[in-house]
Amino acid sequence: MKRHLPLAALLIFVFTAFCYAQPEATPSPTPKPKKPRVTKAMLQKELADNETALWTAWKNKDVGPFNTHLADDAVMVDGSGVSGKSSVGEGIKMCDIKSFTLSDWKMTKPNASTALITYKGVQEGTCGGAPIPSTVWASSLWVKRKDVWYAVSHQETPAR
Repeated sequence: MKRHLPLAALLIFVFTAFCYAQPEATPSPTPKPKKPRVTKAMLQKELADNETALWTAWKNKDVGPFNTHLADDAVMVDGSGVSGKSSVGEGIKMCDIKSFTLSDWKMTKPNASTALITYKGVQEGTCGGAPIPSTVWASSLWVKRKDVWYAVSHQETPAR
C-alpha cells in the first residue's frame, strides 16, 4: 500500500491540475468599429444637401443626381400631377431654371430609417414654356435602405 501512495498522489495531482486548467484561449473576433452617432442636425444637413443637389441638377438638366438619390419606387407630386423616377429625365429637359434658393428647413423623424424634410423654395424659370410658381413649400420623404438614404416621395405646393 505504501508503494501505491506516491502513485495515487501523482494521479490526484494530475486530475486536479486537469480539472482546474484554464481552457486554451480562443481568439476573440475583431470588434466591428462603431459607427459615429449621427445627430438629428447632422442628418438634416445631409438630407438638405441631397435636396439642394437635386434642385441644382434640375437647374443644370443633369439626371445623374436623380439616379443617385431617388429610390426606384419614388413618387413626385406637383401642379402637373404625379410622376415617378422614370419620367424625371424628360421632365427636367422641359424646364429652364434661372435661379433658386432653399430655406426654412425642418425635419421630422418618425423612426430610425425614415425622415420627412420640409422647406421653402424660391425659384425663377419656366417649364414647358410656362412660368413656374415663384415660391413653393416642398416636402420630401427619405428612407434609409441598406445604410443609404433615398428620396421616396417629393411634393411641392405653390405658396400664396
